[in-house]
Amino acid sequence: MGFLSAASAGARELRVADTHPQAYPTVQALEHMGRLLDERSNGRLTLKIFHSRVLGEEVETIQQTLAGALEMTRVNLTPLNATIPETVVASLPFLFNSAAHMHKVVDGPVGAEIGRAFEAHGFVLLAYYDSGARSFYTRDKPIQRPADLKGLRIRVQQSPLAEAMVAALGARPTPLAYGQVAVALRTGLIDGAENNLPSYHDAGHYQAAGHYALTEHVMAPEVLMMSKRVWDQLPAADRALIRQAAADSVPEMRRLWAEREKVAAQALADAGIVPVAVDKAPFQAAMRPVYDRFATTPALKDLVRRIQATR
Repeated sequence: MGFLSAASAGARELRVADTHPQAYPTVQALEHMGRLLDERSNGRLTLKIFHSRVLGEEVETIQQTLAGALEMTRVNLTPLNATIPETVVASLPFLFNSAAHMHKVVDGPVGAEIGRAFEAHGFVLLAYYDSGARSFYTRDKPIQRPADLKGLRIRVQQSPLAEAMVAALGARPTPLAYGQVAVALRTGLIDGAENNLPSYHDAGHYQAAGHYALTEHVMAPEVLMMSKRVWDQLPAADRALIRQAAADSVPEMRRLWAEREKVAAQALADAGIVPVAVDKAPFQAAMRPVYDRFATTPALKDLVRRIQATR
């Protein structure tokens, strides 16, 4: 009885939310992190994962985490843009020129600096996960140049930056929750959307919007973050275990993501859909007003410069 009491005295179940389904790489990475935590703490620290939007969309899980009602959440950077200015930089269109470039940035000093900015806003950044490259897809016609987007209703994430990016290309930004996009495409409420290849396939968006243009305009990473209210209550040893398990989940997530992209590309090809390469230069040229509007301070401009200079 004494042994059981000692073993359970410091036990803690940490709840983490993810909007994606269980088979998605971010959720699988969280499962990997949970196994590591369980093993390294001898069962004292465990993760309970709420996937598939059971706790709401990302905007909602961010608020739950801020309040400490939820210990962790995995979200895209974009919904954090209004709260944490530094996240705007990593969300800018055409900032990263490849996944390798993005990895080098977030794994280095710039990524650490952006991560430290989370703490002033009630969060502790634990890991950067991949989100692939977001590209445009449409219902009725292919997109080959910015003029092809003129007047189209394009679903965007609920973010002023995402809206400004699409508006700069002449389209009509339509903010919608991710879970509403499939129906909106089928019913014609929107003419298109933008997302990475696995999400385009897995959510069934390709069934209604069969034209996928490889603009690869945004490569903003996903983040795993923890409530600072909860973090501050944990002993230093537990914080170290959580940080290390989160860091060790990143290579697994990247491996799973690379596999998922290949599987999605093959599944789309089997369905008769082949993503089409486009000349990115005119799309990129249209983004100057977006940079001017969102990278406004000397500190943010310097972050942009340092990311672009990273090789």
